[in-house]
Amino acid sequence: MKSILFCIGHPAHVHLFKNTIRILNARGYNVIVVSVDKEVSLSLLRGYSIQYTSLGKTGRNLISKAFNYPLFTFKILKIILKKRPKISMSAGSPYLALASWIIGIPHYAFIDTEHAKLAIRMFLPFTKKVFTPSCFKSDLGKKQIRYDGYHELAYLHPNYFKPNPNVLKELGVKKGEPYFILRFVSWAASHDVGHKGLTIESKRELIKLLNKHGQVFISSEKTLLGEFEKYRFSLPPEKMHDVLFYSNMYIGEGATMASETALLGIPSIYLSSLVGTMGNFIELEKRYGICYSYSNFNKALKKIKDLLEIPDLKEVWLEKMEKLLKDKIDVTKLMVGFVEK
Repeated sequence: MKSILFCIGHPAHVHLFKNTIRILNARGYNVIVVSVDKEVSLSLLRGYSIQYTSLGKTGRNLISKAFNYPLFTFKILKIILKKRPKISMSAGSPYLALASWIIGIPHYAFIDTEHAKLAIRMFLPFTKKVFTPSCFKSDLGKKQIRYDGYHELAYLHPNYFKPNPNVLKELGVKKGEPYFILRFVSWAASHDVGHKGLTIESKRELIKLLNKHGQVFISSEKTLLGEFEKYRFSLPPEKMHDVLFYSNMYIGEGATMASETALLGIPSIYLSSLVGTMGNFIELEKRYGICYSYSNFNKALKKIKDLLEIPDLKEVWLEKMEKLLKDKIDVTKLMVGFVEK
C-alpha cells in the first residue's frame, strides 16, 4: 500500500487537500496527515472526518515561529520514520520539506502566495517540484510547474462543491434575504509582516453602510470589539463556503476568503496593503472582473456602493464564472493524477 504524508499549516490547506485525501483514501492509499494547530485547522479536519496528528500551536510572532521550526521538523521526522510514506505534499511547509529531505523522500508543494518569500526560501531547496497557478508572478526556476487553475478550484469546483441551502436556517436568514460577510484578519502570519488592513473607523463605516441593505456577519481571526460582537459568524467553520455561496457580497482583509467568494460567483472586495502582489487577484480582476482589490478604503467603499445599486448582481457574476470555469482545470484531479503517476 502506497503511503502519502500531507502537512496542514493553515485552515485553507485543509480545503486545498481534502478532496485529494478523500479520493486517495477511497483508492486504497494510506494517507497520513499532520497539522499545525492554527485557528480552525483542527476543527475543520474533524468536521471533514480526516484523521490527523497535531504538531502543536503555531507561534504568533517570528521569534516563536523560529522556535517551532526545529520542533515541528523533529516531530515530522519521527512520523516519517514510523509511517514510511513514499512522498509528501504540502502548501509550502518548511517543516515537511526539510524532514522529507533528511529522510530522502520527495516533497511536492502547491503554493499561490508570492509574498510568502521567507517560507518559499525555506522550503524550496528541499522540495522536488513546486506547483503554482499559471498567473503566479514569481519565477521559481526549474522546479516550478504552472497549471491553469487556482487553489480554490480544488474544493469549490462544481465537481465537488454542492451548496447546502439548510445553512440559511442555521444562520437565521430567510431564503432570498440579503446578507454580507466581512472578514478581519490578525496580520500575524510571517508573510503579513509590515502590512495592514482596515482601521476601526473604516470597519464602523462599512458596517453602517451594509446594515442598510441586509444582515452583516463578521468572521474574525482575532477578538472583536464589543460593538462588533453581535455580528460574529458563529456557525462551524466547515459551513463557511455554503454561507458565502448564498451571500450577496464579501468584503474583507482575508485573501483566501476573497478569492473563494469570487470563485463561488459572488462579488468580492479584498482590502489590504498587499494589493498588487498576488497574480491570482490580478487575473480575477483584470481578466474575469469577479474580484476587486483595494489598498484605499474610500475607493473600495465607492465600488461597494456601485455594486449595491446593480439589481441583478448575482446573475451577472454567475455569467462571469461560466467563462472562468471553461478556462480553468479541476485542481484536485491534477493532484490525484500526479500522485498516481
